[in-house]
Amino acid sequence: MTVKANRLFINGEWVDSSSGETFEVRNPANGEVIALAAKGTREDAQRAIQAARFAFDEGGWGESKARDRAELLWKVADLIEARAEEFAQTDTRNNGKPLRESRYDVSDAVNQFRYYAGLCTKPQGQTYDVPDEISAMVVREPIGVVGAITCWNYPLVMNAQKMAPALAAGNTLVLKPADLTPLSTIMLFECLEQAGFPPGVANLVTGPGSVVGDEISRNELVDKVAFTGGTETGIAIMKNAADTVKKLSLELGGKSPNIVFADADFETAVDYALFAIFANQGEVCSAGSRLLLQEEIYEPFLARLVERAQKIVVGDGSDPETEMGPLISKEHMERVLAYIQLGRDEGAQLLCGGNRLTDRGRGNGYFVEPTIFAVDRQDLRIVQEEIFGPVLVVQKFTTEQEAIRLANSTKYGLAGGVFTNDGAKAQRVIRKLRAGITWINTYHPTFNEAPWGGYKMSGIGRELGTYGYEAYTEVKQINVNLQVQPIGWFRE
Repeated sequence: MTVKANRLFINGEWVDSSSGETFEVRNPANGEVIALAAKGTREDAQRAIQAARFAFDEGGWGESKARDRAELLWKVADLIEARAEEFAQTDTRNNGKPLRESRYDVSDAVNQFRYYAGLCTKPQGQTYDVPDEISAMVVREPIGVVGAITCWNYPLVMNAQKMAPALAAGNTLVLKPADLTPLSTIMLFECLEQAGFPPGVANLVTGPGSVVGDEISRNELVDKVAFTGGTETGIAIMKNAADTVKKLSLELGGKSPNIVFADADFETAVDYALFAIFANQGEVCSAGSRLLLQEEIYEPFLARLVERAQKIVVGDGSDPETEMGPLISKEHMERVLAYIQLGRDEGAQLLCGGNRLTDRGRGNGYFVEPTIFAVDRQDLRIVQEEIFGPVLVVQKFTTEQEAIRLANSTKYGLAGGVFTNDGAKAQRVIRKLRAGITWINTYHPTFNEAPWGGYKMSGIGRELGTYGYEAYTEVKQINVNLQVQPIGWFRE
């Protein structure tokens, strides 16, 4: 098989890394190399940042018209849509997720570009009735150069989620995708080039986070950093950005609770409990990785949950029968398996799964069984730490107050769900969850129109919706004197 070597996109041109080096990109279903990507250097990142800075300050993009930006974004959406199946197949081969999930991701990316194409032409700003002969107003302006550093679990969606609002608001951009999944991002930049974005407005630098990401988060020419990924990396980015007081958007880790009360619709709750943790192989920041069951339904619910989990079809994401794909890499698979062993060592009860799958042609891939633990201690590491894989921990509670206490007892606060047929109880509990994204009698639905982000160590700021657009703008106050005459503050 011929392996394509991909390049960087800097200042409107496809170029090799300044070092000439590349790195391998693999299919996690079989471990095969499917492409090469340019291994960007610090110098490459600096060139991309300088191009973005020039395009904003002197190239005219910082003063571009919203209507013109909207037209370009709409073209990008059309171009993605025209290559929808190619995008979906690429993300499945590069990430491992089932093809049906990749197709949903492509649809989301298309809709994100269209949403922000529409939003950027809508009225922005306010006027104020102040106690003086002054016309006081607020306008929103682009921040400047945005550095975007993205994750590998939703490659296309996470890039669109940052690029679309950043460009819609009039910023320029330097994007570093995850090393493990750069391929759909490269395709996305092909669409931006074809749409006609001016040189320097959007730049792509693939390469190691320790080099390219470090430069983006430190460089004084970058005005804002938007990052989605692990909390430890987010903390490092915050420290780097502090030296130049950059604006930040951070969407980080989670250990989200899914609370099921005894009066919930039983089969619906079971179905969503599986979806909450095993969709996308559990490689989801908002995964419902902690299931809290009320005592009255604990035993029958667990029995049904295990029965269903053991029937999940695990395989190559390109197989239409596959319901759960491989983990992203050999290293990540080993990390997840180490957590499973840790759960055993800590005394958690393993109810199902817990093993690597190597039969039926899966020997070279990174497949792990859907795994469920029953736990009775809150201090276990598998309860407190993000595993980011198909591993569910189940806890028992008796009262509403206990459920809330257990739900809020980690350092994370990204998401959470409540299942009950008591509407008042659902509202009481959901209001007390220290989490930014919550669901009642469902789990995981995400909408471009609504904000996304977390409490506590799950991040800073919000993406998506109008909040996501405003996160890429500065607020400027303008005061116009309507009675122009000397103020007379000092004697003549």
